[in-house]
Amino acid sequence: MQNLKEIASQLRRDIVRMVHGVQSGHPGGSLGCADFFAALYFKVMKHNKDFNMDGIGEDIFFLSNGHISPVFYSSLARSGYFPIAELSTFRKLNSRLQGHPTTHEHLPGIRMASGSLGQGLSVAIGAALAKKLNNDDHIVYSLHGDGELDEGQNWEAILFAAHKKVDNLIATIDCNGQQIDGPTKDVMALDSLKAKFEAFNWQVTEMNGNDMDEVVAGLEKAKSLLVNKKPVVILMKTEMGKGIDFMEGTHEWHGIAPNDEQLKKALAQLPETLGDY
Repeated sequence: MQNLKEIASQLRRDIVRMVHGVQSGHPGGSLGCADFFAALYFKVMKHNKDFNMDGIGEDIFFLSNGHISPVFYSSLARSGYFPIAELSTFRKLNSRLQGHPTTHEHLPGIRMASGSLGQGLSVAIGAALAKKLNNDDHIVYSLHGDGELDEGQNWEAILFAAHKKVDNLIATIDCNGQQIDGPTKDVMALDSLKAKFEAFNWQVTEMNGNDMDEVVAGLEKAKSLLVNKKPVVILMKTEMGKGIDFMEGTHEWHGIAPNDEQLKKALAQLPETLGDY
């Protein structure tokens, strides 16, 4: 797992450098999900770097909580979808790397615009059903924020997926307990997501999203459950800002960029493993 840990460290370096470079963006959730993206894109998901929009014959991924675009862009670039040097254009005028992923810029790896929260699961379910119609036995993965579950469209989609036996879908919920206005328990208490998803007839598994061994094992376990005519959800416990001590565990770094001194402190905690862009 050492190589995946090294990749995750580089993703985190990319995240803070990208956000610092334009003094804009969302580092907190991106940092928390770096281990998940490293495991998904560099080990678990069977994907084709020669990108085509239909995604036939490969696993595909949808990012629903699109504000964590820095970790998504870094993962795509580092795994060969577009030049790593393009990360330096993040959120700049005429860049393909907008603050929230878009499709009209034709960025390889992006299959939906996800600036508006709550829509990703519906899109992922549609893609999973399309794979069934195409006799394509590959998997659709999606990632969602726990605060994003405040959006009611998610629960319609959750109900629909179980009813239609969408058993080629693995949805992951980033359970970091934080959203833009504060802790999720204060903004809109989610209580037991496990009980909720099970009541909606989903298969539920859990993992520590900041332990690489657990992330890989958790994703593989989720794949093994796709034989029971039910969709699968992973409840992934992470810490917002993971990897940088002064950013960890608070909603305050949801959408704030580090200044020059803070960037220096952050990079000192993150080994450069693949080379900075």
